[in-house]
Amino acid sequence: MTFSNLNNMPFTVMKIVRFLSISLWLFSCNTPSNTYNILQYGANTESDFINTVSINKAIQACYANGGGTVNVPPGIFKTGTIILLSNVNLHLEAGATLLGSTDTVDYKPMNNALFHEGYNRYGIIYAADARNISITGFGEINGNGTSFMNGIDKPHMGHDWDRQYTRQGEAYMKEGTIFEDGPVSYNFRPGMMLTIERCENINIVDVHLNNTPEWTVRMQDCDHAAFRGVSIQTDPLIPNSDGIHVTSSRNVSISDCQIFSGDDAIIVTGFGDGLMPGDEVAADYIGNKTGYAENVVVSNCILSSRSACIRVGYGHHPIRNLVFSNIVMETSNRGIGVFARNESSIENVLFDNIIMSTRLHSGHWWGKGEPIHLSAVKDSEQGKAGVINNIRFSNIMATSETGMLIYGSDGSPIKNITLQNVSLTILNGKYSETYGGNFDLRPASSKDKALFKHDIPALYAQHVNNLVLTNFTINWGDGLPAFFTHALEINSFNSLRIENFRGSAAFDDKRTSAIKLSDGAHVELNNRADVTIEKQNVKN
Repeated sequence: MTFSNLNNMPFTVMKIVRFLSISLWLFSCNTPSNTYNILQYGANTESDFINTVSINKAIQACYANGGGTVNVPPGIFKTGTIILLSNVNLHLEAGATLLGSTDTVDYKPMNNALFHEGYNRYGIIYAADARNISITGFGEINGNGTSFMNGIDKPHMGHDWDRQYTRQGEAYMKEGTIFEDGPVSYNFRPGMMLTIERCENINIVDVHLNNTPEWTVRMQDCDHAAFRGVSIQTDPLIPNSDGIHVTSSRNVSISDCQIFSGDDAIIVTGFGDGLMPGDEVAADYIGNKTGYAENVVVSNCILSSRSACIRVGYGHHPIRNLVFSNIVMETSNRGIGVFARNESSIENVLFDNIIMSTRLHSGHWWGKGEPIHLSAVKDSEQGKAGVINNIRFSNIMATSETGMLIYGSDGSPIKNITLQNVSLTILNGKYSETYGGNFDLRPASSKDKALFKHDIPALYAQHVNNLVLTNFTINWGDGLPAFFTHALEINSFNSLRIENFRGSAAFDDKRTSAIKLSDGAHVELNNRADVTIEKQNVKN
């Protein structure tokens, strides 16, 4: 039928034909030629069909034609490793799910096993040496992580600690115990769900990243990346089920995200195989050309973790110029952790406007509930502690079951630390007696220095230079164990300023004081309220 016949048709039929004709015209206008639907390349939602080849064909066609969008429509598409190429946007419509295969053979093999964590294959998304890549839409990438895990009666147990050094001795994490907080063990699993190496101009927007079998996102040696409106939900029992790893990358923003992870939620590290500062840069090199992990901004996020909500540190690349602001952390193990190992340096970091609650968890998780943890120690007998310098905490409201820790080393003091407008309330918890009263510095050079018995002040600091506490408030709950002691205990320091401190010792007895200072020099105390101070070998 031609359009010339329309005037001879009944009115209602003529309206329908005209409507369909206009709709088809509008559809053709709004479906650009550079959009590639995976269905056109053989993808389907049959439960036993693996879509790896079909989706990769769509991406390759998009790339070969100069780039564009690869569209994943509503439905569940089971897949192995998808390789994202330059100038390609992988768009997941609302209701679309990329579901990880339960057969590890479907995942791309790695050249070398990473971190010796029981896998040698990549996860669902892999990109390397690419520019202008993105993952968008309100769909889901689901790693099927729980399918690779054993039950809660088979816990994952590391060997980086020794019961004899803990407060609880042989009762600490006793063999045969069921740990309700995990982590559980596994026999084999695919690797990180999204791995992005040596790439530039990366955008991950709005997608849901769920149930990873390993780290959710590893972004290594990259430059210019943004995560916006991303939600991550991992099974909290899965070990290493971290959120977003920013690894030796620069110029990164993470905003308006919700991350609930079994392990660290947001991480900035100096791991990486790319250039180090001062290395010669080849003309065709893609990725981070400076060798610094730097210029990272995290804002307006909600986080929860069985390890640390925010972890900064590890690796040989220097880390600098980070801002974390407007963040809520709930029911986590650690809140904020800054760890200098491997001779690395960490400097110029700001944490501002943060509300957090932390608690002790059962099982083999690093950390003992600290709201704030800074440590610079060796992680091997032949190693050397890293450097932490110029870290500022401001406007922090914390509720916890243990204290804050600033732990420098002889020869590697932590320098220029400011805590301003910080309040901490310490409460008794379910695991205070069975896990509390210990410091956790893992990874450390030896087991006696990794996880060990120690009394718990609200803030403990050692080997620290130029520590400033301004408007710092400590409150204690009821029924606390006897291992809680001073409000502030600061040892081996040089230059300490305390202004407008409010707090007391955990217990009103002769063995403790509000502030205990030892082996230090240059103290300035400006306080309106009376506090008890104990000094040992302190020079003004």
